[in-house]
Amino acid sequence: MKKKSQPKIKVFLVDDHPAVREGVRSYLTNQGSVLVVGEASDAREALSKAKKLSPEVIILDVNLPSLDGGELARKLRLTVPRAKIIGFSVHASQEYVVRMARCGAHGYVMKDAPTAKLVEAIQHVYKGGLYFPPEMTDAILAPESKSSSEGEENAVLTTREKEVLTLLAEGLANKQVARKLGISVRTAETHREHLSHKLNIMTIAGLTKYAIQHGMTSLGLPVQPKV
Repeated sequence: MKKKSQPKIKVFLVDDHPAVREGVRSYLTNQGSVLVVGEASDAREALSKAKKLSPEVIILDVNLPSLDGGELARKLRLTVPRAKIIGFSVHASQEYVVRMARCGAHGYVMKDAPTAKLVEAIQHVYKGGLYFPPEMTDAILAPESKSSSEGEENAVLTTREKEVLTLLAEGLANKQVARKLGISVRTAETHREHLSHKLNIMTIAGLTKYAIQHGMTSLGLPVQPKV
């Protein structure tokens, strides 16, 4: 009996440099687990094509001339909420990494890193994980603004959203949250999106810290992103 092959991860590339897109596309095409479904050179093209192609992972250049990478990440999260976003940049400074994390990116990879790291990041975020430099965990966990740490914010959450937040903070993936609460995976994902926008916290690490600060989980310390 012929073994059924695993479906490839649908990846979308956004970079204004043709040579970079060509190099990344060529490498990823040779990886058995990845399928490059499209590419774009600017924000407008990225939003239009991503909506039509519904990629599972988006490789996003942080320094696009038409629109800041962080702002585009926010727009992509609204346009294709199920897609995972990986910031792709020549900048290794904390400022860039933290901004992308707070704008909704699920990972960050340097352009001068071994290309295998990009594949590793794609596979990791596709499975629901985060892929950021471990030395920047504390900065990513830091409060984004007063509004995201004030106690009264807790009151805007519904009972179900609090349940979802607690489970996410305890390390459960969307599928596990859905199973635990007896809801669909899509519903669990929707609750997570609502939580992120209500609290203005776009990362699991940030949501975890919020849950701990507001006594919604018995965990003693924030869960650090696994890389």
